Amino acid sequence: MTSAPTIGVLALQGDVREHVRSLEAVGAKAVAVRRPAELEAVDALVIPGGESTTMWKLADAFELLEPLRMRVKSGMPAYGSCAGMIMLADRIEGGIEGQQTLGGIDMIVRRNAFGRQVDSFEASLDFAGRGQMRAVFIRAPWVESVGTDVEVLGLAEPGDRIVAVRQGPLLATSFHPELTGDTRVHSYFVEMVREL
Repeated sequence: MTSAPTIGVLALQGDVREHVRSLEAVGAKAVAVRRPAELEAVDALVIPGGESTTMWKLADAFELLEPLRMRVKSGMPAYGSCAGMIMLADRIEGGIEGQQTLGGIDMIVRRNAFGRQVDSFEASLDFAGRGQMRAVFIRAPWVESVGTDVEVLGLAEPGDRIVAVRQGPLLATSFHPELTGDTRVHSYFVEMVREL
């Protein structure tokens, strides 16, 4: 892909505007996605943070859940931050009874692993060998374990917890790069989209 890719931002809740700004800053055309027809018109998708159970229920209510699953399964590149990471996980721990995800990344993610809202914090970490960056964790998950095809792209304290992963066309972080003004994660994702 040589032209600017059209990347949707799932606009059910979360930092939609911030992701749109970050994507546009690195050369993508960003659009809000709320309906199945809008999803079909994009090359890739960002699933922002928010509250994963609410996001799942809203996706179901907007008749987006199955179309999202089908696009991810068919190889559409997707990037999930925080709750978006949970949505891309094949399995979750600490979810509510019956909670569903889109799946796609062979990992187990623990919801709210770093604690409650009051336990939110910032930390410095290396993302994908691109140098140290400030990462914002808000009621964030972490990755308990990954399958053999999942590449670990970032770790955070305590205990070197997995906070960034990639599997094929799917990328996930438990932190919020859209809140820092640092566009390296979005740049990495746009490069992924262009390569596929």
